[in-house]
Amino acid sequence: MAMTRKQLKPPLIALREVTKIYGTGRAAMEALRGVNLSIEAGDFVAVMGPSGSGKSTCLNILGCLDTPSRGAYFFQGIEVGRLSRNQRARLRRHYLGFVFQGFNLLNRTSALENVELPLIYRGIPAAVRHAWARNALAAVGLNGWEHHTPGELSGGQQQRVAIARAIVTQPHVLFADEPTGNLDTTRSREIMELLTTFNRDQGITIVMVTHEADMAAYAKRIVHFVDGRVASDQRQTEVA
Repeated sequence: MAMTRKQLKPPLIALREVTKIYGTGRAAMEALRGVNLSIEAGDFVAVMGPSGSGKSTCLNILGCLDTPSRGAYFFQGIEVGRLSRNQRARLRRHYLGFVFQGFNLLNRTSALENVELPLIYRGIPAAVRHAWARNALAAVGLNGWEHHTPGELSGGQQQRVAIARAIVTQPHVLFADEPTGNLDTTRSREIMELLTTFNRDQGITIVMVTHEADMAAYAKRIVHFVDGRVASDQRQTEVA
């Protein structure tokens, strides 16, 4: 039977026998041990596991913040390890967005200016930056809060600014590392509903590390790591 064009298309993200070793000799520690993982465009994957299981190391490799010791990482069918440093930086700037537990906002800078930062690195003209940043803040429900600094915002609002900063470049993939870890239950649900909306309405692929089962329930798929390996990979029939 002839294969269709769709069947021939590679996954958006693929790890093939990826191993990550930190240290050398007796101090060497395998954070990842021959991980195989594929993620299709438009998926929403929650990565779970106990502390030290390799989930954050995996996220760092997927986000081009770290490199495998062995094995290969493919993005849109291209082996990332064969790219130059500048090419990997361009991949991060143009295709990937990041949200962290600690927000990582500049404290003395307004919400609008925080969101504009990745656009500055891309050389976007000021007028265009302002417009895109305002639209991103409006998309996360912060219209009217553009000129407030992080110290004038609640934790939930700060995370919304961080999400706006991550989506302002219209990334293919959004990587979220414990995005609700510093928030209460109500704010956590608001953030998860926001991520779900971007995944559903804009088709942004989301890969999220979390230790909270009720937050993972928003994802379409849950991957469990144990001792540096994928222990289970299940697609959910019902999403929160």
